[in-house]
Amino acid sequence: MVSTESLLAFAVMSLVVIVIPGPSVLFVVGRALAHGRRAALETALGNILGSYALIVAVAWGLGAVVERSAVVFTVVKLAGAVYLVHLGIQAFRHRKEMHAADIDAPAGARRGPLRTVLDGALVGVTNPKGLVFFAAVLPQFVNHAAAHIPVQMMVLGLVPVTIALVTDTLWGLGASAARTWFTRSERRLSLVGGAGGLAMIGLGVTVAATGRAD
Repeated sequence: MVSTESLLAFAVMSLVVIVIPGPSVLFVVGRALAHGRRAALETALGNILGSYALIVAVAWGLGAVVERSAVVFTVVKLAGAVYLVHLGIQAFRHRKEMHAADIDAPAGARRGPLRTVLDGALVGVTNPKGLVFFAAVLPQFVNHAAAHIPVQMMVLGLVPVTIALVTDTLWGLGASAARTWFTRSERRLSLVGGAGGLAMIGLGVTVAATGRAD
């Protein structure tokens, strides 16, 4: 199975890649600014589930197909980009409907928790940064002389998703804490909600513009 050395080396590489904010982090921050702490945490959870779905796909060969095919890669990338822009537009349109009480209101009163988690999962599974990293790097740390290579990949994949869960949560909590200050003014709250929406729209455009090495 996976050696301790490979596990530690992959953990270090994962940490280096994850600490650089990518689509998932920026999406969590955007949701925190637009909808508050609970939405940010639910989004972070969804991102992790989506990312692990990518790892499973890579482990069983599907991720390599997507990463190597320019057409399939572009379709997956654009699907995520369009959805990000859609969510950003919705957040911007409804920015004036937010109130200070929304931050700690029951999730169902704003947006169902399952829907929020699924939003995060969709962004996580269509994240070009995650797709390329898992498809290109993950197989390098597998013991190819041993059996059950897909299982080894899924075990290794627990390392980056655990790190990402911690870092995404911290980003979400930090952004929602900053948002709390704006609740002292309805106008400021509306502005930060709009900023969160614009951030998601900008993120969608950035993801759409992400190129490939080929």
